[in-house]
Parts: sequence; C-alpha cells; structure tokens
Amino acid sequence: MRVENLQRDWYVVYSKPHKERQAQFHLGLKGLESFFPRLHLPGSVERKKRIVPLFPNYLFVHIHLPTEYHYVIWSPGVKKIVNFGETPIPLEERVISFLQQKAGVGGIIQTHSRLKRGQEVEISGGPFDGLLAIIQDPPDSRGRVKILLKLLSRHISVKLGIEFIKGDWAALEPVVAANIGPSLLSAPR
Repeated sequence: MRVENLQRDWYVVYSKPHKERQAQFHLGLKGLESFFPRLHLPGSVERKKRIVPLFPNYLFVHIHLPTEYHYVIWSPGVKKIVNFGETPIPLEERVISFLQQKAGVGGIIQTHSRLKRGQEVEISGGPFDGLLAIIQDPPDSRGRVKILLKLLSRHISVKLGIEFIKGDWAALEPVVAANIGPSLLSAPR
C-alpha cells in the first residue's frame, strides 16, 4: 500500500477512547509509520509501575496526505486526523524527533520520581501551605503524592497533587520539554 519516494509529514491522529494501540496496530498493517508515545511511571506501594499514554487518545502518523489520508481515517480505532479549519496541519519533524529520542522500545519514555519515601518536603499552596510533610508514596499515574502531615499533635496521611510539593526536585525525570520553537505546528503549505 505504501508508495516509496513520496514526501511524508507527521500528523496528529485522534483515536477513539483507549484505542490508541488498536489504531497503531491497524495503521501498521497498512504499511503506515506511526508513533504512540507513552510514559512508564514509577509505582507506589499499592501499584506496580504503569505505562500510560503521554497524550491520551492521540498518536502520530507519517503519511503523504493526498494519497494516504483515507488509509488513516478508515483504520479501526481512529476517529480523525486533527485539523484546523478543514485541513490537517503537519507537525514539525523536530517535534516527533525529540519525542522519539526520549522514547525507548515501543515508544515508551522512562520516568523516575525525584521524591523518595521518607523525604521531608514543604507544601506550597492549598490548605496545607507552609506545612512540612514526609513522603509516604511517590507520585502515582495521576500525579498525586501520598504524604504524612503532623496536624494537632496527630499524624495524618493525605494525597495531594505533585504541584503542591515545593521545589523543582518534585518533578518526574526526564522532563519531556525542549525548545522546539514557538509553535508545535508548522505553517500550512
């Protein structure tokens, strides 16, 4: 199906809910290159490590739009190719290259929490602003950290968003960010 020597660009595909892998599989059967980046998140006591989509319901496909568009939109699991107005807009090659460089086998990006069990941290913002806490569990897949607070002479276990942990060491590593220009999308051709 895939004709060689055609100018191909990367496009964003919007999939049906939780059908990114199905869409990627069927695009591959049609000979189309696709990329579905996922994060391998650190586990907590209750959960083992999990793999979650970097962009839920989205994946990328490398196609020659005029001749391969129909292969994409008629693939099981695909809802549409993302567009602005009536025309799908290609992504800049460097956006996909950056993500692919961060990803390993199968498009999986490894992350590691800088927060350690037993580490003392300060809460910044919210109802516990300024209080000190101890990390009980690192961030889960929703970015929530289980902490132990001392309030009114009692220890209370609370889950709160990682954004409330003071300091840049609270982020996940590697941080998926780079200077990829002012816009993710290239200008229409």
